Amino acid sequence: MNIMEEKTFRLSLGPLLPQHIGYSREFPFEFSEIVITEDMTLHEFYGLVTASRTPQGILIQGDFQGKLNMECGRCLTTFPHTLHWQMTELYAFNRHSATEETDLILPHDAYVDITEFIIEDAQIEVPINPICKSDCQGLCQVCGANLNLEDCGHEDLMPEEPQEDSNSPFSGLKDLL
Repeated sequence: MNIMEEKTFRLSLGPLLPQHIGYSREFPFEFSEIVITEDMTLHEFYGLVTASRTPQGILIQGDFQGKLNMECGRCLTTFPHTLHWQMTELYAFNRHSATEETDLILPHDAYVDITEFIIEDAQIEVPINPICKSDCQGLCQVCGANLNLEDCGHEDLMPEEPQEDSNSPFSGLKDLL
């Protein structure tokens, strides 16, 4: 399912308007697969959005999780990485009830679409350099073998660590450590 083509995350908040302050309603979401962007598909996606009536408007709080297939930055193996993120937005009833923290105004039909928030927050959670596991060995620098799967025997051929250059302008920084 592509969330950009569907009204998947469009919430009807009208029933909350006549309720007392503190009243809330939950909106659960669950998809085996959902396309967030062209290059981002989440598997086992689930989320729970809680909409609560406040004196200023409707407070939207969401908790989301999904698995994204990623490539390890060390061994280049594809692995499922779990993304988990939360969102909080306040939709004010009108400009007079809006606080400094929000510029979101509840539409007249009381339908809000939180798709853009979900997309932005999911993208922020994607790691820049994903690692499949904390003790990933990476690839052999000589033959390219995945060292998590096999010992290629090239450990003796690995280049030695570079020797310290005492003439380096940065050599004094070592003393600070």
